[in-house]
Amino acid sequence: MKSGLRKLAPVSFAKIKVNDGFWKPRMDVNRTATLPIEYEQCQKTGRIDAFKLDWKRGMPNEPHIFWDSDVAKWIEAAAYSLTTHPDPKLEQLMDEVIGLIAKAQQPDGYLNCHFTVVEPEKRWANLADWHELYCAGHLMEAAVAHFDATGKRTFLDVMCRYADLIARTFGREPGKKRGYCGHPEIELALMKLYRASGEKRYLNLATYFIDERGQQPCYYKQEEAELVQKGWKAHGWAKTQNYAYCQSHKPLREQDEVTGHAVRAMYIYSGMADVATQTNDKALLKACQIMWNHLHNRMLYITGGIGSTQHGEAFTFDYDLPNDIAYCETCAAIGLVFWNHRMLQIDGDAKYADAMERALYNGTISGVSLDGKKFFYANRLASDPEVIKRTGGVQHHFPHDRQEWFGCACCPPNIARMIASIGEYVYSQSRDTAYVHLYVQGAGDLDLASGRVQLKQTTRYPWDGAVAIEVNLDAPAKFALALRVPGWCRKATFKVNGETVKPEVLKGYAKIARTWRAGDTVELDLAMPVERVEANPAVRMDCGCVALQRGPVVYCIEQIDNGPKLTDLCLPAKAKLTTKFEPKLLGGVVTITGTATRRDTAGWTADTLYSHTRSRPRQVKIKAVPYAVWNNRGEGEMLVWVHEA
Repeated sequence: MKSGLRKLAPVSFAKIKVNDGFWKPRMDVNRTATLPIEYEQCQKTGRIDAFKLDWKRGMPNEPHIFWDSDVAKWIEAAAYSLTTHPDPKLEQLMDEVIGLIAKAQQPDGYLNCHFTVVEPEKRWANLADWHELYCAGHLMEAAVAHFDATGKRTFLDVMCRYADLIARTFGREPGKKRGYCGHPEIELALMKLYRASGEKRYLNLATYFIDERGQQPCYYKQEEAELVQKGWKAHGWAKTQNYAYCQSHKPLREQDEVTGHAVRAMYIYSGMADVATQTNDKALLKACQIMWNHLHNRMLYITGGIGSTQHGEAFTFDYDLPNDIAYCETCAAIGLVFWNHRMLQIDGDAKYADAMERALYNGTISGVSLDGKKFFYANRLASDPEVIKRTGGVQHHFPHDRQEWFGCACCPPNIARMIASIGEYVYSQSRDTAYVHLYVQGAGDLDLASGRVQLKQTTRYPWDGAVAIEVNLDAPAKFALALRVPGWCRKATFKVNGETVKPEVLKGYAKIARTWRAGDTVELDLAMPVERVEANPAVRMDCGCVALQRGPVVYCIEQIDNGPKLTDLCLPAKAKLTTKFEPKLLGGVVTITGTATRRDTAGWTADTLYSHTRSRPRQVKIKAVPYAVWNNRGEGEMLVWVHEA
């Protein structure tokens, strides 16, 4: 669907074949292990059966206010998997769940398990806290994914009826509620529903929710007064009037700093980008760009994680990036990918692809184990199990290792839907240019003005910077191939059919324009040495430390390779670091080894707290593995930022 400000269009993952050594195994595990496990958990915990609406007061396992969203994300992930790997059994399972959802829809279109059977009198009573519109959004996304995967309209029609009810309920017209959800999500979901159905009222509703957020008088103050008047439970976070928590402290176009709950921020910014590009709203886009700069220049972890504190799962203040208590929710890193992917389509600036890649290869997939069966909610950058246990940080947000499930289970199905649709992030296209954002072995089919073009990548990326791209097309055609030169890359070379070329690099993309013929091959070599990364001196937690990065991959050291007390390790500034691909380690990874020092413990006793005698350093071997695969060999200490001598 034509979009005013968007110069590029992403190539659907349905047209992408992923066949590499990094993402394909993860997609296979996601399909064969994670999706079945998540279905079982949704079944076992009552999330799916809740749609039967047979819960009665006094019965155990009361349907929770956001259970609907967990089931919705599982359906969405399953639909994406079905798109690339047809599976009749999975499709039947989805249809059974969708059948329950359809039967749970009320005559007026309303659809929410909790507020249908537990507290029907409180429908739309507490938008600040109670996630009704958030759940609706995830159900909409799932319905669009199911329709795209199968062509069946059952679920899509259900959600169109629900969206119509929401449109009749909310807005600025007389008799409507001028509210919006405390947890953004429906905004970007409505944009997907609009593109799938062509119904402009969904675009208008998404625009309303974007425009209304943060307006005065504050809707939540009015809502709080009504709750108190009725004797119902008053607001939680909103009672403190901390409206920045859900990005509603002022109108979105006036906001200039990322703030509040990290996941909510990513979802509303994604919705803003969608609405801005569709409606040609330059002021809204400008706000997105301002907040993007603020986040990525002052609030972003090196792993692509966001959200510094568990208190409110939120951002704190500039350069506050603690490591051992980092929140970095898996959902937040996934939301960062969503936002950057949308921003990338606007003008094809590689800085958005760089940020997207950072999160994809590090802070998102760290949220799931290699076997696909356990998950992180928070993704800290330093971990000591004994400290976590002794300080009481073993709740579901801060376990010392991955868990099978969570009471608040937003992250497991979220990472499943991202991995299942990873091909979506590889390519974009404009009228006359094919953009390659990620280097992933496999093939993609693009549709340019000159006709169909297939790009076939051969690479061992991210373990190797050599990439070959074969161009296949029916007849010679003139267009440009735009290859991202990653921000981490200091030297890149290019060849076309074996001859060196020096393309112009614009906004981080090397553009090669020519008349292409079937079988033409482009080779690029991205220099990929080990680099020591420093943090801004204002990041007080990382002063005197470095992190190791090679290509897009951020590394960490684990106790299993380096012994305990990792914080006592010190990496000499000129220590040589070597790399090696280890095919049998952690699914096949490049490791980094070198020589570091740690203090000799001779002379230290349990009763010696301080000493005026300087310890002697002793040399030790150090080994680093990709951050994304830590905690797959048992519990133990982990560290990203290492002291440097």
